Amino acid sequence: MEDCSFCKIIDGTIPAKKLYEDDICVAFNDTKPLAPTHFLVVPKRHIGSAVELTDDDAMMVGHIFAVISLLTQIFGISDGYRVVTNCGKSAGQTVHHLHFHVLAGKELGTFN
Repeated sequence: MEDCSFCKIIDGTIPAKKLYEDDICVAFNDTKPLAPTHFLVVPKRHIGSAVELTDDDAMMVGHIFAVISLLTQIFGISDGYRVVTNCGKSAGQTVHHLHFHVLAGKELGTFN
């Protein structure tokens, strides 16, 4: 998608310090962190949000969660972290490219 900032990070048009990259996804730090550790894992293929996922995307999503597991082990946060994806403007999604926030390093509280 031509106006997607995450697509531009993926193709190198917008610079970002990539924490991880393979043929399926890329991980980089969030520019407005909400926790001491806050990075995003983004599929390279443009998908607007989790609402657009189909059964055909199951392996890609599984791979992304395996990458999240790997990165949390590398960064020493595998004992406690949160993974969040927002779907749509009313849920707080500001970039309409599927992405998973990984947050850790402070008490994150619970949902009631």
